[in-house]
Amino acid sequence: MSIHITKIIRSRRKTIALQVTEDATLIVRAPYRVGGEVLQKVVEKHKKWIEKKKKEIQARNLKFTPKEFVDGEEFFYLGRSYKLTIVDEPYPPLVFKSGFFLSGKYLPVARKVFIDWYKQQAYQKISERVEWYAPKQGFKYNKVNITNAQQRWGSCSSIGNLNFSWRLVMAPLPVIDYVVVHELVHLEERNHSKKFWDKVKVIMPGYEKYKDWLKKNSYLLRL
Repeated sequence: MSIHITKIIRSRRKTIALQVTEDATLIVRAPYRVGGEVLQKVVEKHKKWIEKKKKEIQARNLKFTPKEFVDGEEFFYLGRSYKLTIVDEPYPPLVFKSGFFLSGKYLPVARKVFIDWYKQQAYQKISERVEWYAPKQGFKYNKVNITNAQQRWGSCSSIGNLNFSWRLVMAPLPVIDYVVVHELVHLEERNHSKKFWDKVKVIMPGYEKYKDWLKKNSYLLRL
């Protein structure tokens, strides 16, 4: 039985890349000139890897419990878990002070309130880390964007924009740094070649443990 390709994204890239997303579907990134028949052969060639990745993701998803935004519930920020307290004060909607304090008035839109807060923190923290690493390594980027991406922690555009999912700010700082370094290196090395990973390793020795942390704990970085 052939493996179904959920989505094909074509661009000016030179290589074919396979991605199994957080909902266990398959995305294929390919050059414009490569036809569907060739892509299907590549997918079939990597069938065992794809099936293994799907099983791993499905197992992680079973651990995920959607947030209910109730008193005492725990939320992650920079790798630590903090309890939520519902308070009577109407403003501001959400305060962080050794814990999260959410105004009861905003319970109907609590998820949006949290996402807005995470986005603000993500932009501040991730921009800070980009500005720390880029000059030291001589990387030139255009700007930092915070996105709603569910499938990718970060990406690098052809014009040098660095894009990061807001969910990343829930992870430990070394994990954030790994993703930042990963995308900065993509400014020079567009694919995941040996040269790419060698450059990542020079900047961040032991990056593998942070990469592995994301694979195993991505279900924690969701609402």
